Amino acid sequence: VQLQASGGGLVQAGESLRLSCIASGRIFSSASMGWFRQGPGKEREFVANIRWGAGTTYYADSVKGRFTISRDKGEQTVFLHMDSLKPEDTAVYYCGAGASLGDYTLWGQGTLVTVSS
Repeated sequence: VQLQASGGGLVQAGESLRLSCIASGRIFSSASMGWFRQGPGKEREFVANIRWGAGTTYYADSVKGRFTISRDKGEQTVFLHMDSLKPEDTAVYYCGAGASLGDYTLWGQGTLVTVSS
């Protein structure tokens, strides 16, 4: 399975953006997919996760209420809809997949999100 992320770009604070991550192979219902990000001079941090089968979602406190993760099983795609973006959301966003949130073994190439103030 390979992951292809897209949708990054330059937006102003308060605007919205949607990221997509397409999986090329089969995703098992027990798998988890989600997003991490790495801002300038920062370590990679968790953003959001979704259980592929049940659709259960988890979010970092910093994005709760602003970001929404969803998936389209038919299209083998995970989305990250980001509202009310802040300059501190500026980062390279990576999609990942694995057996669980703490065990991502597959990663996409990353997509850059830049939020200007």
